[in-house]
Amino acid sequence: MSDAPRYQPQALESRWQQHWDSAAQHRTPAKLDGSCGESYYALSMFPYPSGNLHMGHVRNYVITDVIARVQRLRGKQVLHPMGWDAFGLPAENAAIERGIEPGIWTDQNIASMREQLKRLGLSIDWDRELATCHSDYYRWTQWLFLQFLDAGLAYQKDASVNWDPIDQTVLANEQVDGEGRSWRSGALVEKRKLRQWFLKITAYADQLLDDLPKLEGWPERVRTMQANWIGRSTGAELHFEVVDSSGVGTGEQITVFTTRPDTIFGVSYLVLAPEHPRVTGLTTAEQAIHVQAFCDLVSRQSELERTADDKPKRGVPIGARVRNPANGALIPLWIADYVLADYGTGAVMGVPAHDQRDFVFARQYELPVQQVIIPQGSDEHAFEGGAWTEAGVLIHSGCFDGLPSGEAKRAITEAAAGQGWGNAKVQFRLRDWLISRQRYWGCPIPVIHCESCGVVPVPAEQLPVELPVGANLEGKGGSPLAQLESWVNVDCPRCGKPAKRETDTMDTFMCSSWYFLRYSDPHNTDLPFTREAVDRWLPVDQYVGGIEHAILHLLYARFFTKVLRDRGLLGFDEPFTHLLTQGMVQGITYKNPHSGKYIAPGDVADPSDPRDPISGEVLETFYEKMSKSKYNGVDPAQVIDKYGADTARMFILFKAPPEKDLEWDDADVEGQFRFLQRLWRLVDGACARDLQLSAVIELTAAEFANTTLTASELELRRAVHTAIAEISEDLDGEYQFNTAISELMKLSNVMAEHLEAASAPIAKEALHTLLVLLAPFAPHLAEELWLRLGANPDINCSIHAQRWPHPDPAALVRETIDLVIQVKGKMRGSLAVPANADKATLEQLALKSEIAQKWLEGKPPSRVIVVPGKLVNLVP
Repeated sequence: MSDAPRYQPQALESRWQQHWDSAAQHRTPAKLDGSCGESYYALSMFPYPSGNLHMGHVRNYVITDVIARVQRLRGKQVLHPMGWDAFGLPAENAAIERGIEPGIWTDQNIASMREQLKRLGLSIDWDRELATCHSDYYRWTQWLFLQFLDAGLAYQKDASVNWDPIDQTVLANEQVDGEGRSWRSGALVEKRKLRQWFLKITAYADQLLDDLPKLEGWPERVRTMQANWIGRSTGAELHFEVVDSSGVGTGEQITVFTTRPDTIFGVSYLVLAPEHPRVTGLTTAEQAIHVQAFCDLVSRQSELERTADDKPKRGVPIGARVRNPANGALIPLWIADYVLADYGTGAVMGVPAHDQRDFVFARQYELPVQQVIIPQGSDEHAFEGGAWTEAGVLIHSGCFDGLPSGEAKRAITEAAAGQGWGNAKVQFRLRDWLISRQRYWGCPIPVIHCESCGVVPVPAEQLPVELPVGANLEGKGGSPLAQLESWVNVDCPRCGKPAKRETDTMDTFMCSSWYFLRYSDPHNTDLPFTREAVDRWLPVDQYVGGIEHAILHLLYARFFTKVLRDRGLLGFDEPFTHLLTQGMVQGITYKNPHSGKYIAPGDVADPSDPRDPISGEVLETFYEKMSKSKYNGVDPAQVIDKYGADTARMFILFKAPPEKDLEWDDADVEGQFRFLQRLWRLVDGACARDLQLSAVIELTAAEFANTTLTASELELRRAVHTAIAEISEDLDGEYQFNTAISELMKLSNVMAEHLEAASAPIAKEALHTLLVLLAPFAPHLAEELWLRLGANPDINCSIHAQRWPHPDPAALVRETIDLVIQVKGKMRGSLAVPANADKATLEQLALKSEIAQKWLEGKPPSRVIVVPGKLVNLVP
C-alpha cells in the first residue's frame, strides 16, 4: 500500500472546516417549540480578546466542543455559541500605549482570535457571536441596569477609591503594585472618597447562599468557595456608649457586630476602622496628629495587606473611651489597620483572651487580657500560647457565670435586647457590588443627573448611550468621559432643564453576568431576549471555565439570574446546571535558583542535566502555569502547523482529567499524532476491502441472530461494544476524556488484530462505531475517514450527523473468562474457564490445573476460596 494517500492533517482539516462553514453545519436549530428534539446548551466562559490564543483557551474550548458534539450525536438540539468579553482596562492601556482607538484594537484582536479558534475545528455557531463592546450588546446591558435601578437595587454612595496624586486619576486595584504605587506614575496611591454606583447584591445574600445545595452539578469546591465568600454569620449588634473625659455618658454610641456575644465581659478595648466616620469627631486634640499620620499610612495599603494573617497588626488610640454595656467598665477606643470600614459596622470589640488577632494586638500594645471562658472542667487558661477560642464555660461574667458558651450567646443577646443595648443580627461577609469605573472603555451608565429631578434614567428608546469618539485617553485628569463637555451636558429627559450625564462606566463583570442569556436570542432588536427563547435554552446545561472565576463571575451571574427572574424576565432560579472547572495547562520551566532568572527550554543543551547556558549553574526544573515571562508557553498555532488540530485536541484531552492541571509534554503530543496515523492506516486497509459505510446507520444484534460468528469475530464485537459502554459512561457527567480516549486506543488495537479476518457486516459495524466514537475528539479525521469509506459528504450524511451507538448486551457476554489462580494469596497464573461456571466447578478446574500441581506439590489444600468470575485462592 505504498501508493496509499498519507495522513496530512493540515490539508484535510482546512478543507473540512471550509465545508462545515459553507454548509452551516453547526448552526443552532431555529425552532423553539421542542418538536425537533430536546435542547442542550453547551457553553465555555467567553474570552477577553487579547489577540493571542493560548493553551488554556484550547483546553477550555475543546472540552466544551467534545461535549457539544456528543450531545448532537445523541440527537439533541445543541446551542454552542462564542463571544468576547471585550471591555476593560487592557484595551484602554493598549490605546494609550499605541495611540489607537480601543475599539479598533479590540476588533482586530477579535478577528485574529476568531480565526485561531476556527483552526481547532470547534462546532461553534458563529452566527450568534457577540462582543460586549459593541453597542448592539451594551445597549441591553444598559437596559438591564435600568431594571435594577427600577427595582431599587442600584444606588450611589461614597466609597474609597485608589487615587494617583500625580496623574490625578482613579486607578483600578490591578493598577496598584504590591508596594502601593501607581503602575504608571510610580506615585504612592492615596485613598479618596468618590460617589460610586453599587448593585445591592446583599439583598439576595440569603438566596445565593441557601440555593447552593441545589447546584448538584457544580464542584463541591466551588460551592464552598461561594459560601465562604457570602459568609453568613449569626451574632449580635452591641452598643457601647461614648463617655467624656470624666466618664459621663455623652449619648453617642458605637455599634459593633460580633459572633461572640458570650465574650462581652472580656472586652478590653474597642477598635474602629481608620475610615470610620466617627474617628475625626471622637479623636482628642492630643492624639490628632498621631491619628492623622496613621490614617495616611493605612490609606496607602491594600485591603489584602491590611487583613493578611501574616502581616503585623498596627493601631493607635484616639483618646476617647466607651462604656462596656455589660459591666460598666470604661475601655479605650483605638483605630487599627485590620478593621475595614465597609465590613459589618466598621467597629469591632477587642477580646484578647478569646481571639488570637486581638491577643497579638493586646500583647503588642500592652492592653489588658481578661479571660471570661474556660474549658469545661478546667482551670483558667494561662495564655502562654495564645487566646482560648474554643467553646467552654463562662467565668467573670456576672450572672452568666457557669453557662456553657453556646447557651451564653443566646442569653446575653436576649439580655442586651431586653435592656436596650443590643439585638440579634445576621451579618454577611458579602458586600454590595461596586460597579463604577472611572475609565473610558466600558459600558456607560445610562443615567442623567439633574439638579431639579435628581437621578433620571435615560429613556429606553434613547438607548444605547454610546461611547463618544475622541476622548482623552492619556490617563490623566480624572475620568476621560468627564472631560467631554459636549457629551456630558444634556437636557434632562424629565424636566428639560440643563443636566449632566453620568461619566462612570460599568465594571466589566456587568457585561459577563448576562451574556449567556443573549446567546439564546442574539439578533433581537426589541429586547435583550424573549422569555420564550431563554426558557427554551436556559439554564445552561454545561458551563466550562477556569476555577479563577469560581466566586465573582459565577456569583454575579447567579445574582443577575435571580433579579431578572423576580422581574418576570426568566422562569428559572440558577443560570448553570452543570459546571466544569478545568485545570491549568503547565509548561516545563527552567530557573536559575541563585539569580531567579528563567531560561528558555531551547537554550538548555541537555534536559536530563539542565544548566544555565551562561553560568553553567544547575537549573531548577518544574512545571508551572504557562507564561511568556517564564519561557514555558507553547503556541497553539505551532502545534497545529506541525501536527494538526486533531492531534492538539487529542493531547489536551488525553493527558489529564479535565479538572486536573495538565503538564505539557512534546513526546505525548507526538504519541497522539502516531495514534491518529495508526487509525488512518487501519481504515486504509478497510478501503482496500471496499467496506463501504454509506448505508450503515447502526447495526444491532438482530442482524447477527442467525449467524455463527468465529471466535475472532466474537472478540471484535465484544471490543466494539465494550468501547461503546465504557466511553458512554466516561462522557456522562464526569467527562473523563482521558479514559475515553484510552478505550478508543484499546478498540483500535483489537481491530488491528481481528478486522481483516472479520466478515463484512462485523467489520462495517466496527468501523462505523470507531468513527462515531472518534468524531467528538478528532472531528476532521473522523469526517475524512467516513468519506473515504463511502459516506456522502452532504451535511445530513456527515459523521457528525450520525447517532451515538448503544452497546449490545449480547455482544458483551463472554463464553470464557480468565480465572486468576492464587496460592496462599499470591497470583501464580490464570486459567480459561467457562464464564457461567459455578463455585464447585471452578474449584475442581483450579485443583486439576498445572498451576495447582506445581505450587501445591501434589498436596491437597487446607482451604479453597472461590470468588466466581474472578479468582480461586488455594491455601496450603
